[in-house]
Amino acid sequence: MNSKEKYEYWLDIAQYDLETAVANYKSGRYLYVVFMCQQSIEKVVKGLHILYTNEEADRTHNIARIFNKTFDVTDNRKMIKDANFDKVRKEYTEFFAELLYYYISERYATYKQKLSSFISKEKAKDILDKSKEVFTWLESLSQYKK
Repeated sequence: MNSKEKYEYWLDIAQYDLETAVANYKSGRYLYVVFMCQQSIEKVVKGLHILYTNEEADRTHNIARIFNKTFDVTDNRKMIKDANFDKVRKEYTEFFAELLYYYISERYATYKQKLSSFISKEKAKDILDKSKEVFTWLESLSQYKK
């Protein structure tokens, strides 16, 4: 597969994860809403990394690290024709850091229980809505890489 095909693969599974977050919200599984949002945004960012660098992303769940590694490259940054890119990037980088908190490792059952007690319906809705917004912006970045 070429980098565009790999990006499309990552985008497809990222969209599926975001749809799963919506389904979990409707069923009241709020912990899994935020987890699937984290997974969705991570995957679209990894797809963008492949698209822009033609290399696989690092094996990490740190979305900000992958995103910055991609767009700190001068040639990649120069491709972006969005005048608000830097402002939006700063705002969303903070959200990427928040999402990292919601990554769930199956090895840590007590962490999952503790985290679950902090995720209210309102918090899940906020994360879901913000994830949809960020997802749309991230997806738009693929247009600059031909």
